[in-house]
Amino acid sequence: MTITTRPATDQRPPLPLVADDPRWARIVARDKSADGELWYSVATTGVYCRPSCPSRAANPRNVALHDTLESARATGFRPCRRCNPDGPSLDCENATLVARACRFIADSEEEPSLEALAGAIGRSPSYFHRLFKASTGLTPKDYAAAERARKVREGLDAGSSVTEAIYDAGFNSSGRFYEKSTGMLGMTPTRYRDGGADEEIKFAVGQSVLGAILVASSRKGVASILLGDDPDALVRNLQDRFPKARLIGADRDYEALIARVVGFVENPGLGLDLPLDVRGTAFQRRVWQALQEIPVGGRVSYSEIARRIGSPNSVRAVAGACAANTLAVAIPCHRVVRNDGALSGYAWGVERKRALLDREARNG
Repeated sequence: MTITTRPATDQRPPLPLVADDPRWARIVARDKSADGELWYSVATTGVYCRPSCPSRAANPRNVALHDTLESARATGFRPCRRCNPDGPSLDCENATLVARACRFIADSEEEPSLEALAGAIGRSPSYFHRLFKASTGLTPKDYAAAERARKVREGLDAGSSVTEAIYDAGFNSSGRFYEKSTGMLGMTPTRYRDGGADEEIKFAVGQSVLGAILVASSRKGVASILLGDDPDALVRNLQDRFPKARLIGADRDYEALIARVVGFVENPGLGLDLPLDVRGTAFQRRVWQALQEIPVGGRVSYSEIARRIGSPNSVRAVAGACAANTLAVAIPCHRVVRNDGALSGYAWGVERKRALLDREARNG
């Protein structure tokens, strides 16, 4: 009798496909936040990489995932030359280079040239210019100008004469400084040194659906729009912002201005076109300008704003500029949300942010 035997059926469950592993999605997205958390190796090329590797995407059938660098090395493959999985990431290296350039600018007695900065970190001028702007949101020239402005403010705050502060900050002549001084300081250098003495700030407090609202203006334009629950607290906030200025209560004409602001809050479709006295750094001004271009009813993520100003890696700095905004609704930082659409922090409270967005959605 002939006995026919059949091979035993393998009852073990099949191994999961790499493409079905949630970690693979992070590799496909080149998720930089996954660097240091996992690695992957590619059998056809004989290399192992970090998740953010810029190389062309591999076929997941040829990929193995690794939870540790040691596991990736154990394959016997070589480290990828493009993403350097054994060492610091390209982003880390670039951040180090930019930090060195910023220190070089801060330590220079005069504004360094692009060529001098690039030479100091060992890169070509064109590559360094692109790298610096992508990392900081400013060109090296704009950053150096902001650094000199900071030194001028510190010198004036410390009691230096205007002339001393100008030359200590690296300006070659007083004429070049005075051309930009008002935009840099928001007022004349002498007035800034005196803490804004003799500057007149008109203000008025009203009520809106969002609670108390304070509007304050300099001779140049509206300098503050503040929201809150307590009108007296808003006035104290204004005094803190302009400690030596002369605060002048509203007259009838000025009350018409605050009525326009309240009217805009009540009905966003009316629009709000006001002369503004915007005081901030060069980077903040770029962010605030981008915010003013968001239409009523629109919502934009912080990363999208960073992309629009040509600085996609400056998401945190964009969030900081939004937080520093003192012109509520006129500079609509309430229209900036997280990537997933969720509401994030707002200087005047998340509930007010939600109320503004809801009202714009209904009446925009």
